[in-house]
Amino acid sequence: MLNTAPVEVSTSIVHDLNGITTNDSAIPIKKINTLVLAGARAEGDPLAQSEGVISKAIVDIAGQPMLSRVLRALKNSRANQPAHVIGRRGTALKQAAGGVDCNFLEAQGKGPSASLFKELDAGNVEFPILVTTCDHPLMTPEIINIFLEKSIANGADMTVGLAERSTIEASYPQTRRTYMPLGGAELSGCDMYYLATPKVLSVIEFWQRAERDRKNPWRLVWHFGVLTALRILFSKSGPDAVFKILSNRLGVRIRPIIMPFAEAAIDVDKTDDLDLVREIFAARAI
Repeated sequence: MLNTAPVEVSTSIVHDLNGITTNDSAIPIKKINTLVLAGARAEGDPLAQSEGVISKAIVDIAGQPMLSRVLRALKNSRANQPAHVIGRRGTALKQAAGGVDCNFLEAQGKGPSASLFKELDAGNVEFPILVTTCDHPLMTPEIINIFLEKSIANGADMTVGLAERSTIEASYPQTRRTYMPLGGAELSGCDMYYLATPKVLSVIEFWQRAERDRKNPWRLVWHFGVLTALRILFSKSGPDAVFKILSNRLGVRIRPIIMPFAEAAIDVDKTDDLDLVREIFAARAI
């Protein structure tokens, strides 16, 4: 059975799982730009193929393309500047935007991280920047605002959104995610990154080399070198301690933001994910 009950986190934001909130947050006034990654990976996109579309940004979720749902959530959040969408599908992506105002940037590299690096390195988007993906239809303004509020307060060069396994499985025990053992916790990525300063370019450059192992946490950590990998794998001091190790290794201050929403970690990579997300929206409509 689906658990769609709202999670109470902040009294300053009125929660609405359908994607509309009243934003009365105490986040400092700051212009935040947004980059939405909507390009296909080099290995192709089986989900788009299974749905008979040329990009999974177009995949229908309860009557709206996935990309449109993400853009609507951003528009109604603290990150309400017109989003920059990086992809290669031109007219198709514009249709997937569903009339929401945004800017389209042509993907320039082999994969999302390469395109992101090229756009940031060229200075096409000003910092600070919220980076997310087009396959995140469960994203809501509240999820975005909580992430930004915590990220800005943290003061790091970069923050990474994560959710604990217990949080995800409490609401959606049937979902299958990739979990990373970090500091004694099992965490899944939320495809939400806050890039505060240009220092993060070195992190994105590193990620381009390691990205092929993103679904295999054990292989992924070895890209940091043997000693760092062993410290990461055997640390029991919590996620913050692990990210301090990573920060020292990369020379950039990176911190985790642990999200209290199961939905924050449910992107749509596989047909099982798509079935679950459609089921969630169908339950909300009842």
